[in-house]
Amino acid sequence: MASAPHGDTAENGDDAAAAPAKPPRAPITDAEIRVEFAHHDGAVARVNNGTFGCCPASVLAARSRWQRLFLSQPDAFYFHSLQPGLAASRAAVAAAVGAGGASEVSLVDNATTAAAIVMQHVAWSFAEGRFAPGDAVLMLHYTYSSVKNSIHAYAARAGATVVEVPLPFPVSSPAAVVAEFRAALSVAKSGGRRRVRLAVIDHITSMPSVVIPVRELVAICREEGVDKVFVDAAHAIGQVRIDVRDIGADFYASNLHKWFFCPSAVAFLHIRKDEPIASELHHPVVSSEYGNGLPMESAWIGVRDYSAQLVVPDAVDFMSRFEGGIEGISRRNHEKVVEMGKMLAEAWGTFLGSPPELCGSMVMVGLPGCLGVGSDDDGMRLRDMLRNDFNVEVPIFHNSRSVEGEEMAKDANGDEVTGYVRISHQVYNVREEYEVLRDAVNKLVLDGFSCSKLRPSGKVLSH
Repeated sequence: MASAPHGDTAENGDDAAAAPAKPPRAPITDAEIRVEFAHHDGAVARVNNGTFGCCPASVLAARSRWQRLFLSQPDAFYFHSLQPGLAASRAAVAAAVGAGGASEVSLVDNATTAAAIVMQHVAWSFAEGRFAPGDAVLMLHYTYSSVKNSIHAYAARAGATVVEVPLPFPVSSPAAVVAEFRAALSVAKSGGRRRVRLAVIDHITSMPSVVIPVRELVAICREEGVDKVFVDAAHAIGQVRIDVRDIGADFYASNLHKWFFCPSAVAFLHIRKDEPIASELHHPVVSSEYGNGLPMESAWIGVRDYSAQLVVPDAVDFMSRFEGGIEGISRRNHEKVVEMGKMLAEAWGTFLGSPPELCGSMVMVGLPGCLGVGSDDDGMRLRDMLRNDFNVEVPIFHNSRSVEGEEMAKDANGDEVTGYVRISHQVYNVREEYEVLRDAVNKLVLDGFSCSKLRPSGKVLSH
């Protein structure tokens, strides 16, 4: 019989027992961190952990062991190693997010898959007459594009009215987010003439990046009679502390490959143990496990590489090498990214897009207005330029929205700030990388560069 590379934890039909704790080791050193991430391209200032995340060499090695185990004897792997290994990963996630046990956790490829699972159930509820045509689904304006598309592909197509919460940016405080949410919820309820069947709330919006007061918004949903709440927390685990029972959402999903040091692609969907419709949720890929509960349906969607989902305990083991574990890592990342954001803002005569308490390990920093970021396409072309000409990898956000009743924020030269960089900080980052970004932007300003120079010939922006 083939044995699992990471312990011999077995599935017992409910929650899996966690592997025995390992004895403490000496804290990881800077030199060891560099070795763990030596596979990164050293020529690139990679200040964009938020998009694809990162995976240390020790976790990649664990993944390779799982892959070799499968290839050496696939039948033994399938019958004896796969499910115990996935059970150990679910148990590790449950412990990290305060879940009621591994049976509340399903492992999926990414938060987009988790959203599809929830939206599929919403669509069925309309199709089967449990929801009335026109009942509402509420989402934030800055909900991630694939989740927005899922809402429209499943819920709106089945008969839902989709209502957006028009969040302001830059944002000044959590209270501003709460006020906009309450106002949009009132619109969604249409004076009590319409049921709000689902609210989709980001824990941390992607672009622009803002930490949303999810616990307060979930409580408002409960007060206002919203049927279910789905928290899209794609960026949350590893950036902010998570207690799913305290947050109180019906569904909570987060990627493990962004800030939790797992390889692509693995995420989790948490569903409360007391949630009556848990048995009605199904993975979009129907396999031989259909009907055996979402954790098992997600644990087998046919022959594929499950190694990314099997190394969660190894990622936890890696994080234990840092002082304070994952909470210590996220705290230091937050402090560093705010420090680097303020350094950039001072150098460019701009500002942060939100106060530090609304930042995790990512910060929005205004670009000098003279760069003339006038559209999403401008932002993408400028991003490509920074990558190709300056070896800097950083996302750029075009802000077309201002706070209602106020002028667009301006930089120190009086120019409107319409573009922002989203910088990340992870354990492998060093100050010099942010200085490369600082100097690249300063050179563009000094050279009189404008995004208009990158636009296709003759293209004029409409107002």
